[in-house]
Amino acid sequence: MNRPTRAAWEEAGRRLLTKAVEEFAYEELLTPVPEPSDGTGPPGGSGTDGPLPEGAGRPYRLDFGDGVHWTFRATRGTFGTWRLTEGTLRRHPATADSGDAAVDGEAGPEQLLLDARSTLGWDGPTTAEVLRELTATRRADAEARTRALPAARLADLDHLELEAHQDGHPCMLLNKGRLGFAASDAAAYAPETAGAVRLVWAAVHHSLARYSGIPGLDAGALLSQELNPGTLHRFGTALAASCADSGHAPDDFTWLPVHPFHWDEAVETLFAPYLADGRIIRLGEAPDRYRPLQSIRTLANLDHPHRRNVKVPLLIRNTLVWRGLSTEPTAAAPDISAWLHGLRDTDPYLRDELRCHPLGEEASVAVRHPLYASVRDAPYRYHELLGAVWREPVAALLADGERARTMAALLSVGSDGRALVTELVRRSGRTPADWLGRFLHALLPGLLHHLYRYGVAFCPHGENTVVLHDATDTPVGIAVKDFAEDVNLLPGDRPEYADLSARADRVLLRWPAHELAHSLLSAVFAGHFRFFAPLLAEHLALPEHTFWAMVRAEIERYHARFPELADRFQDFGLFAPEFDRVALNREQLLGGAFHDRAERDEGFDVVHGRVTNPLATARPAAGRNEATAGGSCDR
Repeated sequence: MNRPTRAAWEEAGRRLLTKAVEEFAYEELLTPVPEPSDGTGPPGGSGTDGPLPEGAGRPYRLDFGDGVHWTFRATRGTFGTWRLTEGTLRRHPATADSGDAAVDGEAGPEQLLLDARSTLGWDGPTTAEVLRELTATRRADAEARTRALPAARLADLDHLELEAHQDGHPCMLLNKGRLGFAASDAAAYAPETAGAVRLVWAAVHHSLARYSGIPGLDAGALLSQELNPGTLHRFGTALAASCADSGHAPDDFTWLPVHPFHWDEAVETLFAPYLADGRIIRLGEAPDRYRPLQSIRTLANLDHPHRRNVKVPLLIRNTLVWRGLSTEPTAAAPDISAWLHGLRDTDPYLRDELRCHPLGEEASVAVRHPLYASVRDAPYRYHELLGAVWREPVAALLADGERARTMAALLSVGSDGRALVTELVRRSGRTPADWLGRFLHALLPGLLHHLYRYGVAFCPHGENTVVLHDATDTPVGIAVKDFAEDVNLLPGDRPEYADLSARADRVLLRWPAHELAHSLLSAVFAGHFRFFAPLLAEHLALPEHTFWAMVRAEIERYHARFPELADRFQDFGLFAPEFDRVALNREQLLGGAFHDRAERDEGFDVVHGRVTNPLATARPAAGRNEATAGGSCDR
């Protein structure tokens, strides 16, 4: 990773500073108050109480004591979102003796967090960790700024190339901390550097490791599909030689890939007893090059795109959690995938009418650590140290001319100030409303059907949902990923769950319908559409109220299609007047990410207060919406 330029560093700081105020105010971590008028109307300061120019915003302030306050102008949006007017955010006094890295001589995001420390109740260790993660995030953002591309070039990129041009989680301020990575690690393994990674392979004795696969995919078949014959021979020779010294039998070992960082950081050190007794053997480095996706620990094969993605643990903390692989969910992942594919394959609506594909986690290896397994109250990262999951690649779903883009990518704005979605609409030859209607029809019916018909909730946030586009860049379907810990069910023994294996049933969490509905209410509507709707309004002149009316219309079309499920619609409450606000920054910054807990949070997320649901009052236009006239998402 190159050292970021001053201009890129300053731009990253501006963006993070604005995001900090907007998202902290949204989650009510900070409480802006109206700024009283003094008649002078300076940017970010006091202004008149009369009508304001469109987009100018009204004046607000944040008071932090000791004579320090911040001022800005802002408008309010859907869900009570705060939208700062560009160039109006100011600290008073302008600077402090804190050593803050200022932006153009003015206070930056570091200073804001220092000023807010007492308000947020941070102790010294928490403050230091927050600043550490902020600096790492700002550095990664600055690096991404140096590689920014115009919208037309972004539209030309394939799925893997586009992954290197993402902004990270839209709700979370500290979304690229990657604590545990040195600068050289970030340069080698962070997605925004668009590098290539070769994986280390290990053999682990059956006393420590267990393989799981979908029906018909045993360990031998998997290895023959993922490794070249020459590599299989080389690794087999290395295993035989090690077993000759240790006395173990080669057939008593399971093979798996390990991230090179993790091998050095965790396996060589924490698994040293089992390396010494010959139960873990380093087989060597495989030749295939992989590209990290936004989650970092999931990698896609560059040399053979139709080979499976590989998800491996990394001993780093990013966003909310340590990025390991929990042993039991990892072992159950193929069972969950086989069950989800069974639902699809036996349901004519999912199978024949929609293009909604759960990206199967087809095989896994779960490795336990006997020493830490005996310490049940050890921090959870010590219970998810080694394993691997093989996932279907998106490339295998695409027909000639089709492209895949994560839903998160649709929030991208190019270096030329044009939104990626603007370019996609232009290339499609459709009106903005028509394109958007087809996007909503590609996205929502499959998620709704899983939720209503089967009581199955994915976690379809922007990175977990991949939008499939045809040769004209029109959305035609979706692929959804992450099942082992991110699929949730309703309580009780329901007929829909009859074919779920016992080990899958043990690891899937159960929630009542109104909480299961957060898979859409929070992950999609408040977590993604909260940002997507204003982007459409700004770049495609499609008003937000029109957008939410189209979302409601798509849901109502599903309701009309399946009237036999009517009793369930009310239970899930997608049109309820309000719902709980998921507050991810609260979870990250008020203690959750700094606790050495033995268990991850079992709830969906930390919630704080309630937000008004725009779907409750959205009113679709009379008659059939032009956006879906004549369109479908058929294969």
